[in-house]
Amino acid sequence: MRIQSSLLALSVLLLAFASDPSARQSTREPSLKAKSALRWRRPTSETNKMVRSGENLAPTFMDDFPQPGALPIVLDGQVIGAMGVSSGDGERCAQAAIDLVFKGKATTVGR
Repeated sequence: MRIQSSLLALSVLLLAFASDPSARQSTREPSLKAKSALRWRRPTSETNKMVRSGENLAPTFMDDFPQPGALPIVLDGQVIGAMGVSSGDGERCAQAAIDLVFKGKATTVGR
């Protein structure tokens, strides 16, 4: 599986970027997804559904990338960052990484 991932801090500072050697080298997709999850404080799959239904079109003109694959990271009730992954199973991969790093102490729903 060709996969890339980005981890952003609350300040939208890129903390880490990992890429499978066979993945496209120029993609910014994981970082853009993570930025969207961080801004909207929800999984990008939820934001995508809101955009597609017409409920909220703001992400489309706010330079966001509301495509599934990123989750906000919530620790002690505060959104501290987000993780985006460029695969079809991006949110599941992001959740697994968040669980591993935070040992189950972080959640991914900030509302």
